Amino acid sequence: MKRVMKHFLSAFLFLCLAAGAAGAQPAHWPDRPIRFVLPFPPGSIVDITMRILQPKLGARLGQPLVIDNRSGASGAIGADILAKSTPDGYTFGAATDSTHGVSPALNPDLSYDAVKDFAMVSLLGESPYVLIAPPALPAASVKDLIALARAKRGALSYASAGPTSLAHLAGAQFAQMANVELTEVPYRSSVASILDTAQGRIDMQFATLGPVLPHIREGKVKALAVTSLKRVDILPDVPTLDESGLAGYDAVLWLAAVAPAATPRDAVERMNSELRAVLAMPDVIEALKAQGLDAVSSTPGELREIITRDIEKWRRFATPAAK
Repeated sequence: MKRVMKHFLSAFLFLCLAAGAAGAQPAHWPDRPIRFVLPFPPGSIVDITMRILQPKLGARLGQPLVIDNRSGASGAIGADILAKSTPDGYTFGAATDSTHGVSPALNPDLSYDAVKDFAMVSLLGESPYVLIAPPALPAASVKDLIALARAKRGALSYASAGPTSLAHLAGAQFAQMANVELTEVPYRSSVASILDTAQGRIDMQFATLGPVLPHIREGKVKALAVTSLKRVDILPDVPTLDESGLAGYDAVLWLAAVAPAATPRDAVERMNSELRAVLAMPDVIEALKAQGLDAVSSTPGELREIITRDIEKWRRFATPAAK
């Protein structure tokens, strides 16, 4: 009987230790490079942000971060790849309001669940869009642009990152509030869409600040307004859409770090801690601000609440056609 009990206790202890190990990461984590999946291409605000954080975060973790750009379908391709990656603590990635807010709200056939398929890590930053137009477009203000759009109903085009992106809804929200009709032209890359806007092939665009700032400064495009409720420090003379006659207009892009669901809790907590430390560094704050991005961190729980809230927000806003 004692021998049976001894074997039983040994087996029970083994199972308890195994169960604990399944949800924890070894003390030496990480002991190899960490892959960071970005659902947008090189040159995008997501890519720029991660390349600012990459060396600092890698130094704190003691391992290099390998950037893996997987763009397409308004970020849904990269998000799906991340969701289906092995949850071993060595694959993390970026999420945005497009991949984890707008796409889940508008696409009932999305291949991933924005909440259930991911372990939340932390917010990284927030940035408004800037409404830009070609220098030759006969509109010096939002008021002029609206008048032109009403005179040429449906003739003006705007670039977006696809029908399930925040840039799409920024344009749809503008059209709805201004009572105008616009023609959407989806692009895979902000680099290409900004170039076409600068050359007059596109009439307007809600562009992310980082990639478009050099073009604004060089006069290749003109900035008419920003989409946040307050002006941004980097473009102090550019009014908000709220100031420009579209009262209450607000569309701000957020960026965050996430991982596949079931990623070991210890790895998530360590990554959260190191990201928050990096985002608090003065030089990082300034580097992100130079790209029009405010450094913002969060707990995993706070990020989950933000994603859940935004899915519901954009579901309410979406037009029947968009759904």
